[in-house]
Amino acid sequence: MSNNFRFGKNRVGNINLLKKLSKKCNYQLLNIKPFKYNGKIISSTKIRKYLKTGNIKLANKLLSRTWFIEGLVTSGKKIGRKLGYRTCNINIKNYILPREGIYAVKVSIGNNKKIYGGVSYLGSRPTFGGKEVFLETNIFGIKKNLYKKKLKVYFLKFLRGDRKFNTPQELIRQMNKDVIFAKKGLKTKLIL
Repeated sequence: MSNNFRFGKNRVGNINLLKKLSKKCNYQLLNIKPFKYNGKIISSTKIRKYLKTGNIKLANKLLSRTWFIEGLVTSGKKIGRKLGYRTCNINIKNYILPREGIYAVKVSIGNNKKIYGGVSYLGSRPTFGGKEVFLETNIFGIKKNLYKKKLKVYFLKFLRGDRKFNTPQELIRQMNKDVIFAKKGLKTKLIL
């Protein structure tokens, strides 16, 4: 562990605290070398940076798993339904969020082992004057109501950034293209 390792609220925990607690709480502290990628140390700061810039593929590679958001489906304004795409809204308040935009995703529903493909929108709905950021996911092949079901949305590929459209019709045309690109992006393997 490096000497600059910190953890906990306000990053007050350090290696010395872990050593002290190991004696008190009877656990063994192992000192491991930092993981590196292309000769550089992998850190949570770097992974957050990759998420923020939409480089989800590299973030997933460095995490050794596919980054996801998990939560209960809540009721929304039903804008997606009016545009021809039913979406599931998930609360994202406790997550470090990736770049706002459109993603190819895979989704699990509840405890079901089946994984569905889909497309997710993370953004504030600027076309409709929105301010708050939402996660909306259209799950391919699912037409039933999923309110109060727990979803895990695995982010596979960033497709495009969020933007404001002049008309709902212009947005629908772009959404149709997004679905085509998302289906191509689903070839990316899920790392669990």
